[in-house]
Amino acid sequence: MTHLAAGDVLEGRYLIDRPIARGGMSTVYRCLDTRLGREVAAKVMDERYMNDDVFLDRFAREARAMAQLSHPNLVNVYDFSADGEDVFLIMELITGGTLRELLAERGPMPPHAAAAVMRAMLTGLSVAHRRGLVHRDIKPDNILINGDNTVKLADFGLVRATSDARHSTDQIVGTVVYLSPEQVDGSEITQASDVYSAGIVLFELLTGTVPFNGDTSLSHALSRLRLDVPAPSSRMQGVPKLFDELVATATARDPRERFADAEEFLAALDDVAAELGLPDFTVPAPTQSAAHRVAAIPTSITQMSAPVEHAGSETAHEPPAAEYRPAAPPAPLPAQPIAHPAPYERHVPPLERSNAPVDRCPQPEPELPPVESNRSGVALTLVLLLIAAATAAVAVGGWWFGSGAYGEIPEILRMPD
Repeated sequence: MTHLAAGDVLEGRYLIDRPIARGGMSTVYRCLDTRLGREVAAKVMDERYMNDDVFLDRFAREARAMAQLSHPNLVNVYDFSADGEDVFLIMELITGGTLRELLAERGPMPPHAAAAVMRAMLTGLSVAHRRGLVHRDIKPDNILINGDNTVKLADFGLVRATSDARHSTDQIVGTVVYLSPEQVDGSEITQASDVYSAGIVLFELLTGTVPFNGDTSLSHALSRLRLDVPAPSSRMQGVPKLFDELVATATARDPRERFADAEEFLAALDDVAAELGLPDFTVPAPTQSAAHRVAAIPTSITQMSAPVEHAGSETAHEPPAAEYRPAAPPAPLPAQPIAHPAPYERHVPPLERSNAPVDRCPQPEPELPPVESNRSGVALTLVLLLIAAATAAVAVGGWWFGSGAYGEIPEILRMPD
């Protein structure tokens, strides 16, 4: 099948929704496992490689390797097929994005953030190393961050058992920027080769750059045979010396001088973090990634009624701007009328809070209905007469006392108040 479209079904079970990412030899789709009712990712090999035994072997090797490894810091594999019209791998759906996308959004990381990424990645890699496997393609593109902020190592397409990896070939396999010297010169490849690549990743996290360059891919690759990786602090101010030493050991040109495997690298990283008193950090998922955008689109195929949200994810753990430069803030929402007092807002009586529009043009007064009363006309007349009599009495009293004729004052006026 040349291209899969929304509604296509793999092996009568996996309902295709839409593509998430395209690579050189495969395309990853979001789809629905109709048997279990869960969303998954389908990595489908490009038809150009369907008859290529090398690529078919690599695809099958990735499926077997990942299916044998189970850990929260590794992407889970659920199914694999190479028998039908399509060759595909069914994996855990990642709703965040790649470390590459996070770096593109936010730039280089401070030490405590870089340590959090490396700790999770090295934990997953150590599981593979304990099984005697070499990943051979450690890079930010293969380090994924899920929507729940879990960092996961993926893409074991180049994985080899240590016994097989020791046999050198004439072909350079891997991504040029992160190749170890032995991957370039054909020397024996061991878990220390993954350590070198992981050291390059740490260098990039701290500085936002890669250590080597070249006019061609070959010259770039060969540069690591004659040059040491520079200290991260030479590219980025504020990187502690202990991190310089960590990178230097991980990327030593002689593999015997490096950490032997991911577990040793992880132990050294934890020692450095403890020595520097680095705080814990929750790695934020990228918000502009292809996977995040696709996961936020509800479709009838995946039966999503709302964008996927994860408790305790970006909103709860988003690092403050002072710790790790955040992405651009969202545009402010248009002002809305306040229906109820907001928390801590001074309460205003309802009569003063009318939201009705004010009409500046005078309008005729509406005719009001007559007001009912239990007072009769006679009672009202008597009240008015009493008021008039009291007024007259006050006037006479004022004249009497004001004129000086005090005469005899009734005894009642002498009573105490």
